[in-house]
Amino acid sequence: MTGKDLSWLIAAPIAHRGLHGGGLVENSIGAARAAIAAGCAIECDVQATKDGLVVFHDETLERLTAHAGRVADYDTRSLEAMALRGASETIPSFDAFLTTIGGRAPLVVELKSDFDGDLTVAKRGAERLAHYDGPVVVESFDPELIAFLRAQGEALGVAHIPLGVVGEAGYAEADWPMLTPQRRAEMTHFLHYPRTRPDFLSWNAADLPHAIPFLAREALGIPVTVWTIRSAAQATVARRWADQIVFENFRP
Repeated sequence: MTGKDLSWLIAAPIAHRGLHGGGLVENSIGAARAAIAAGCAIECDVQATKDGLVVFHDETLERLTAHAGRVADYDTRSLEAMALRGASETIPSFDAFLTTIGGRAPLVVELKSDFDGDLTVAKRGAERLAHYDGPVVVESFDPELIAFLRAQGEALGVAHIPLGVVGEAGYAEADWPMLTPQRRAEMTHFLHYPRTRPDFLSWNAADLPHAIPFLAREALGIPVTVWTIRSAAQATVARRWADQIVFENFRP
C-alpha cells in the first residue's frame, strides 16, 4: 500500500487529453473546460519548451498546427501564439492550463520524454505544481522522470503529489526506437519499481489482462487506470481489470 488516498483519482472517468471533439481540440483549454462541465477528470500531456512548459502531445507541431518543427525548439510565447487546427484556440502553456482548471477537476499530468536523461520537464513541472491547489497526480512512461520526482519530492515541494507509471506489455523497437535494449527490458519487466515505487499505474487497455497491473491492484493495493477506451463495450471489459478508464470519442 502507498499510504496515499487516491479514491478521488478513480471516482470519475478520465477524459483523455480533455473532453475533445465537436470542435474542441485535444489538450486545449476548451477541452479542459468541457471535461469540468461534464464532471470528468482530465488527463493532459506536458512538454518542455525552450523556456517553459506547454500542454501538447506530439513531439512535433505538424499534426495539430500549421507550423513545423519540434516543440522543444520553440519558446513558450511563440507556441502560445500558434492556432490549433480546426479550433479558435492556441497551444496552452501549462501555467494557463492549471489556472483554468483551478482545482475544479482531478488532473492527471503526463510528462512527455525523449528518454535521453533530460529531467527538465520534471523539474519545471514540479515547480509549477508545488503550489497548485487541487487534486493532481503526475505520471510518465519514462521511469527516470518518476524516479527523480520520487527521490527529490521533498526538496522540490511535491512529495504530497502521487506519482504513477504509464505502461504496456512490451516496447518493440519499431515503436520505441529511442529506447536502449536495457531500458526496454527494464520497462517491460517493471524492473524500475524499486526506484519509481508508483502510487498508481496507468496501463494500455489492449494489453489486459496482464500480470503487472493485476499484481499492482491485488498485491500492492494501488489503483490502476487504463487507456485509451473508445467505446462502452471496451469500457465494460476494461473495468474487469482496472479501477477507472481514460476515455475519448464517446461518453461513458
